[in-house]
Amino acid sequence: MNTLLILAPVGFPLLAAGGCAVFGWNRVTAWLGAAAAAGLLAAAIGLAVTGPGAALWGLLRADALSAYMLIVIGVVALLAMSASPAYLAAELAAGHTWPRAMRRYGVLTQAFVAAMALAVLSSSLGMLWVAVEATTIVTAFLVGHRHTREATEAAWKYVVICSVGIALALLGIVLVHYAAAHVGVASLDWTTLSQHAGRLDPGVMRIAVVLLVLGFGTKAGLAPLHAWLPDAHSQAPAPVSALMSGVLLSVAFYAILRVKVIADAALGTGFTRLLLVIVALASLIVTALLLLAQRDYKRLLAYSSIEHMGLIALGTAIGGTLALAAVLLHILGHGLGKSVLFLSAGHLHQAVGSSRIHAVRGLAARAPLLAGAFALGLLALLGLPPFSLFASELGIARAGFSAGLGWVIAPAFVLVLVIAAALGRHARDMLLGPASPADAIPMPRSVAAALIAGLAACAVLGVAAGPLNTLLRTAAAIAGALP
Repeated sequence: MNTLLILAPVGFPLLAAGGCAVFGWNRVTAWLGAAAAAGLLAAAIGLAVTGPGAALWGLLRADALSAYMLIVIGVVALLAMSASPAYLAAELAAGHTWPRAMRRYGVLTQAFVAAMALAVLSSSLGMLWVAVEATTIVTAFLVGHRHTREATEAAWKYVVICSVGIALALLGIVLVHYAAAHVGVASLDWTTLSQHAGRLDPGVMRIAVVLLVLGFGTKAGLAPLHAWLPDAHSQAPAPVSALMSGVLLSVAFYAILRVKVIADAALGTGFTRLLLVIVALASLIVTALLLLAQRDYKRLLAYSSIEHMGLIALGTAIGGTLALAAVLLHILGHGLGKSVLFLSAGHLHQAVGSSRIHAVRGLAARAPLLAGAFALGLLALLGLPPFSLFASELGIARAGFSAGLGWVIAPAFVLVLVIAAALGRHARDMLLGPASPADAIPMPRSVAAALIAGLAACAVLGVAAGPLNTLLRTAAAIAGALP
């Protein structure tokens, strides 16, 4: 039973990809992605209930952290794939896509989801690297889906920068293997490396950890190798942007969580903490500076992703039960909120024909439902109650002060306030102002249902996990997340 549950998160999307490849994109196969995402989510919940098991074929293993990340992947994929049929139908009607490209979209999105599931189920650094590299290859074609000049440039930029990052990560893995081989450990398995981490050469491990954090941090959108993110996320189809921002970044950061366990055992907590604090603050500074003068609402959302990955890095640097609970809650809350916003932005872009902020005025009058979803999504992103990011950011702040890192928390949350002010100013310009009733923007029911479901889940999660004592109970429930 456990074997089937481990294989299902990868198998369901691959079956859906096969269906799209054989039968093309039509009224039936268009919903295969949503069905596969629902199956993935059900399998993830089953793994969370049954608990960890032995490694499958020495390659795959599902522990508490893997199961949690699979739930995040399943939830975001379900929202994105539920909105895909309406999105592609509008693209086809506008002449921005064609049946062959739609078939390719169906195959590639499901391969993308399968690769992310494989990444979090991998039991070794090597298999994880392969899965993360697979996501780069697949999503490069999705970023360039429209075949415009801007989309093609964004795809190439994405490939080049992420290839540099993944090469750094590979070099880090080679160094870890070198250090392990010198103490008689021939495996890159998480558990094995964690058990023998105290025997690994500290000098080699310091270089390896820097390379791994920079390499996987590139794919997670962390500074300094973050420049691919706003271009790729703004040019990809909206459901793909929801997947990339809502869950791919977190899957890449999942690799850093695994590396941190080994690094802390080999080097102590101070080295990785300092490294993550530096990249976290750098990411927040970059976001604050670039958001102030931003003129494109899709790039606005992309830069916001850098901010939230910086906060996740900050919480991981702090460490401890409360910080870990806050980080995991933040990953899910950000995935829900950012999915709602990118799906809203995609529908808005199709309606007005532009992603420029000045092209959108009076949205509240023109499309109340769309404006409401966009506004509530921004409130969730800004960390306001009752949404879950309020609880997670509060948890990160409290854990930081408790750990004696107030000197880091204070400037970090000052930057968060600057970012919130910039987002609020741009949102005010888009939502308010006069608009003609003739400019009304209709919304397909499937898109509306995905937006409402995402916002409701984010709010329910916030209400359930809001109190800090609930965060502590959550952390206790997933105490085995990091071996």
